[in-house]
Amino acid sequence: MLRSITLLLILLLPSICAAQSCNFSATDMNFGAVDTLSGTPVNMTSTISVTCSGGLLDLGKRLLICPNIGAGSGGASSSAARQMLNGTSSLDYQLYSDTGRSVVWGSSSWPYASRAPVYALTMSLLNGSLIGATGSMTIYGAALGTPSTAVPGAFTSSFTSTYNAFYYVYSSATNCTAPTGTIGTASFNVNASVAANCLVSVQNINFGTQGVLSANVDATGSVTATCSPGTTYTISLNGGTSNAAPTARQMKMGTQAVTYGLYKDTNRSQPWGDVNTPGSTVAGTGTGTGQLLTVYGRVPPQTTPAPGVYTDTVVVTLTF
Repeated sequence: MLRSITLLLILLLPSICAAQSCNFSATDMNFGAVDTLSGTPVNMTSTISVTCSGGLLDLGKRLLICPNIGAGSGGASSSAARQMLNGTSSLDYQLYSDTGRSVVWGSSSWPYASRAPVYALTMSLLNGSLIGATGSMTIYGAALGTPSTAVPGAFTSSFTSTYNAFYYVYSSATNCTAPTGTIGTASFNVNASVAANCLVSVQNINFGTQGVLSANVDATGSVTATCSPGTTYTISLNGGTSNAAPTARQMKMGTQAVTYGLYKDTNRSQPWGDVNTPGSTVAGTGTGTGQLLTVYGRVPPQTTPAPGVYTDTVVVTLTF
């Protein structure tokens, strides 16, 4: 009997004396397509999973986990924006610990004020025989849709052990300001893509109030093209409601009309039209910022119609 009791105690000793050990894993965060011209944020999440084990003496203990996440391989421009990279071009994003995406998920080792959130597990009996704890943490991400100068293509930032340090220790602490303990890591990537895109806006042309149309009446408007860097585009102006040639468009009031033209240059010598008039469109290459293009209008001398308000609608088409 004494021999069997001694053998049983020897078998129990490893379980009684075992120290806690935790393993971590994390899923990638893929934002998909991000529109940097509209600046609309895209939200996504990632999950950190943790599995911890211990011995009988660990049962019931509070295991404090401080999951420090640094800037990532893309770096950070400030505490408000981490960055994904495509070559030297950057795309802003941020990681948060709350669903409202207001509390930045940080690290005790980076130069910004934000720290890791506190995560705690209680060591318990698992599967009827093992002492340990399991859980998961959600990382809330937002691709911020900035800057507008981000080039089209794929962006990424990697989080390896260089940027992650998940401290864990038995503790009653309620913050992760200066964490201590054993360090674990979990690698994951943050990805997004920027597609070539363009936006266009216009300023109307108003020729004002005129009397007899015996001389040129000039006025200007504008088209603003905002396209992703390196994106080539063409802007055309159609023939208006009368579907006329670039210099023979018509503003109308009922059946009466005032003829006018739209041009690319201040001298009003280069008509601005569409594909129906070869060479009359305007081409450009995007920079990520608005490019202002002046539209030069002219009402030439002509027979003056009845007094009233004359209008026309010209469709602006930006092709890229």
